[in-house]
Formats: sequence, structure tokens, C-alpha cells
Amino acid sequence: MKLVIMSDTHGNTTLIEQIKEQYADATFIHCGDSELQHNMSVLEDIHIVRGNCDMDCELPDEKVIELGQTKILVVHGHYHHVDRTPLNLVYRAKELGATIVCFGHTHIAGAEWIDDVLLINPGSLTSSRSAYKESYAVAVYEEQWHVQFINVNGEKKR
Repeated sequence: MKLVIMSDTHGNTTLIEQIKEQYADATFIHCGDSELQHNMSVLEDIHIVRGNCDMDCELPDEKVIELGQTKILVVHGHYHHVDRTPLNLVYRAKELGATIVCFGHTHIAGAEWIDDVLLINPGSLTSSRSAYKESYAVAVYEEQWHVQFINVNGEKKR
């Protein structure tokens, strides 16, 4: 199982298309602030939620994806105050039975396990707020989850 997770693309359809072309066998997730309309062709086959900069009310605030035995909660994170604490995401995941949470909003890439919930923030594809360049995440399950961050130049974060 492979997840390609992006967030905070802020209207850049070219980057979304480039990433989709690279991963034919993946499930695509967008954690909000696409600033695009839900019915745009670039968003086909992408599980997407609404961020604080999205105006399209057709986008859901949260989404639960079930892939085999894995439940994934997708949110932007602004309603969960992710800039203050990740615990609200953990609590929401537990309420829904999710073991993975994909979120954005902070523009800072990172992944961590908290209380048996894997939290993944892919960072931003357009404006990173950390020392690491603009990025997205690829999560692969091979007996356990492995998360890799890749910047817009195709370089993997070490």
C-alpha cells in the first residue's frame, strides 16, 4: 500500500499533476488549501479536504478513507489547532477508529507516532515554513509504515 500525501498547494495545479504522474500505483491524499474547485480534473482520484484558504464548500472538512484494514483520517488541521498541539488529532482519530492522520496547515513536514496513531504532515508544496524545502510525503506499508518526504526538486529528506 502506498500513499502520496500533499497539502497547501495554494492554486498550483502543475505541481499536483507532476506528482500524480510519478505514482500510478498510489492512493492520493490532499490535506487542504488547494484553493481549487472540487470538480477540477486535476483533483480526480485525489481524496481531498477543505482548508482554511479554500472557498469551495463542496469540499468536506474531514474525510475517512478505508484501505484494507487501515482507516485514515484526512483533515487540514486548522479546526484541530495543530499549530498548538497534535493531541486533538489523536483524539479525533481514536473516536473514528483511524490509525493514520494526514493533515497540513502548518507548512512544516513531519511524521510521528502518538498513542498508536501515525500523524503525517507532508509540509507545503508552495511555501515551506521550515528549513526543509517545499515537500510532499510518500507513506509505504511493508510490514510497518515508512514515511519519506520529497521536496519539489525530487530530493528525499534525510
